[in-house]
Amino acid sequence: MTLSRKTHRHDGELVVFLIGMTVNKPWRPDKWLPTLIAMPPMLRELQKDPELGLLGYQMTIGSRGPTLIQYWSSLEKLYAYATKTDAEHRPAWAKFNRRAAKASRAVGVWHETFVVDKHESVYVEAPKMGLAKATELVDVTRNSARNRITSAAKV
Repeated sequence: MTLSRKTHRHDGELVVFLIGMTVNKPWRPDKWLPTLIAMPPMLRELQKDPELGLLGYQMTIGSRGPTLIQYWSSLEKLYAYATKTDAEHRPAWAKFNRRAAKASRAVGVWHETFVVDKHESVYVEAPKMGLAKATELVDVTRNSARNRITSAAKV
């Protein structure tokens, strides 16, 4: 039996943006729930307009709250969206800051941004997910992670 081995293909700039929410006081959903429900409208907006730069995303849930792993086509597009005055992000961020000032540290937000020089992936008998879902899923032709990353993840 041959296992299905896949990888991703992507040429050009790649930015990985992690954004998360920490639920510091689980007994206060009145304080953290508005932060949680602010993200879906932004994701819908980003998915409707690929020119904004979001390639794809994946949500994970940890012990302190959700983390959204986002893949962007460029750092400039990520920053442009974050500061776009007529987009969902700016009013959501302003509302969060106003609520946070009154929320007694019930909820926190965080993010990390990575401009990725080289990237490698492998998916063995796995569904289309992560970077491959955000870019392109292709068959593995280089069977080692070292070979895939050395050739800049080009299949």
